[in-house]
Amino acid sequence: MNFAFTEEQEQLRQFVRSFLEDKSSEAAVREQMETDDGYDAAVWSQMAEQLGLQSLIIPEEYGGQGFSFVELGVVLEEMGRALLCAPFLSGVLATAAIMHSGDEAAMAAHLPGIASGETIATLAFTEESGKWDESGITMEATQSGDGYTLSGVKSFVIDGNTADLIVVAAKTGAGVSLFAVDGDAAGLTRDALSTMDQTRKQAKLTFDNTPATLIGTDGAGWETMSTVLDLGAIALAAEQVGGAQFVLEMAVQYAKDRVQFGRPIGSFQAIKHKCADMLLEVESAKSAAYYGLWCAAELNDELPSVASLAKSYCSEAYFHAAAENIQIHGGIGFTWEHPAHLYFKRAKSSELMFGDPAYHRELLAQRIGL
Repeated sequence: MNFAFTEEQEQLRQFVRSFLEDKSSEAAVREQMETDDGYDAAVWSQMAEQLGLQSLIIPEEYGGQGFSFVELGVVLEEMGRALLCAPFLSGVLATAAIMHSGDEAAMAAHLPGIASGETIATLAFTEESGKWDESGITMEATQSGDGYTLSGVKSFVIDGNTADLIVVAAKTGAGVSLFAVDGDAAGLTRDALSTMDQTRKQAKLTFDNTPATLIGTDGAGWETMSTVLDLGAIALAAEQVGGAQFVLEMAVQYAKDRVQFGRPIGSFQAIKHKCADMLLEVESAKSAAYYGLWCAAELNDELPSVASLAKSYCSEAYFHAAAENIQIHGGIGFTWEHPAHLYFKRAKSSELMFGDPAYHRELLAQRIGL
């Protein structure tokens, strides 16, 4: 294992950063926040056609590039840095669910469209209880002829209002199973949710005898979902690291530029302490996230415990850094006009996604036998 990125991975980082600096400026983020879809379709197409980002971890036989989770983590880190408004993370979750189901027919049917950017996909897992474990899945799937129908409600579905393909976790007589549902399927109602973080859209999906196609083996869905949630936690941790690094840089630059009593505020001991604490936490978060990416790429036995470790630590580090950034900026940091609050809100919503730090610390304790 090597925490150092290769030359090719660093080139990927520079390409993505350059692209996002142009396409995901603060003005662009604010513009997309106000739209119903929450993303720029032209930029989404460019991401697929020019950079091939949507196809990064998809195998070559399904139109992808066949890269590992490490390269995906590099991209997600840059997206977190730029607060990109796009249905990318949701696509990663759906892709992982389809790939790890082992269903070759489903992979052939859905992955090429996701890879090309033509299909926006998401994973509908959580329900109104907000639980992230198997007990939270109560939606029922009923066999109907050659297919299934779904009835129930999924909530907090990332990009659920715009997805063309929805991978749904529901229960059959055999247990938790995964299903593919078209975004325009009969009996499906999609309602956008009002959330604190306007840069990432969420929706409530209501299924009323909605036709669905089984993905993978009936009753084997939780085994797949357990891996997918661990991969999702690590992917989100990488994104959190990107945001945390950016707010750290924002705070340090302001501490250098802002002058009070004839000297930069960065020369005051209290500000020095805040910046030093932020640096320590951000660098530690990078170590946790990067180790998680390696475990995800290898799919080794450490993946479950490291996923919980990375998610809990990176969540707290990002939220603390975003809060301290506002404190260092003082009054201007509290205003709508300053971008500090955008990162604060993303940090808070990401902290809760896939389970908050307390949930993952408890999960970690269970996984390592404490």
